[in-house]
Amino acid sequence: MRTALIFGGSGQIGRPLLRRLVHGGWRLLALSREPRAGAEGVTWLRGGFDALPALPARVDAVISAGPLDAFARWYARTGVRTDRVVAFGSTSVEVKQDSVDAAERDVARRLREGEATVLATASARGTPATLLRPTLVYGAGRDATLTRIAALASRWGRFPLPRGANGLRQPVHVDDLAAVAVACIDAPASFGRVYALPGGETLPYREMVARVLASLQPPARLVELPSPVFSLALHAARLLGRAPGEAVVARMREDLVFDAAPAQRDLGYAPRPFKPTPQMFGRRT
Repeated sequence: MRTALIFGGSGQIGRPLLRRLVHGGWRLLALSREPRAGAEGVTWLRGGFDALPALPARVDAVISAGPLDAFARWYARTGVRTDRVVAFGSTSVEVKQDSVDAAERDVARRLREGEATVLATASARGTPATLLRPTLVYGAGRDATLTRIAALASRWGRFPLPRGANGLRQPVHVDDLAAVAVACIDAPASFGRVYALPGGETLPYREMVARVLASLQPPARLVELPSPVFSLALHAARLLGRAPGEAVVARMREDLVFDAAPAQRDLGYAPRPFKPTPQMFGRRT
C-alpha cells in the first residue's frame, strides 16, 4: 500500500481528494490545524506549516491542495523524501499579475515564486513534480466568488451586475480537480509540467451568475445596472465593507479563458459543464 502526505486535506479540493485516494488504496497522512477524527485510510496529523508535527522520513507521494507559497517554502527545506510531488496553484498567477490592485499583484507574485521553487527543488532532487492551476473553483461551498454571490443573493433576493459583464469564465468543480490530481500521480507525461485546469464549459460572467441565482431556493433575480448607477451602488457597498475591489469589477468584462487540451491529452481530464445546485454553495464542515 502506498502512502501519501497531504497538505490542505481539509480544504475544498482536499476533501474530495482524500476520498478518491482512499478509494484508490492509498494510506494517507493529512495535516490539519484543528483536531479531526480519523477515518478509514486517513491519519490526521495536528499542525500547520508554522508548527509541523513529526513527519515520516519517506512517503510515496506528497500532494498539496493548500497555499502554494507556504508549501513551496516547506518543500525547499524539508528532509522528507518522496517519489512524487503534485501541488495546486491557481490561474491567478496569470490573471492577477498586471492587476491595478497591489494585493492581487502580490498574490500572483507569490504563486509564481512558489511554482518556481517547487519545480527547482524537485529537479534538484530528481523528483518528478506537477503543478495544477485551476480556474474559478466551486462545488464545496468554500470558494470566495460563487458561494459569496449565492449567499448575498439569498439574503437580498437579487444580485446586481453592471451591464456588459460578459467576460468569459470557466468555473471548475472541486471533484474534477481531485480526479485529475489523482490521475497525474502515475502519469509520466505530466512530470515537470504545469497545467491549466478550466471547467468543462466557457460562458459569459453574466450567464454564470444567472445560473447560480436560478439554482437557489427560492431563486434570486439578476439586476443589471447602467455603469453610473452600478458605480454609485458599489460606492455605497464599499462604505459598508461589502463590495468587491475595483480590479474584480473590471475583470467582469474580461475574458479569462484557459486551454484544457494539454490536461485532456496527458491526464484524461474531462471536467463537467457548469450546472449549479444549491448544495454546491452551502459550506460543508
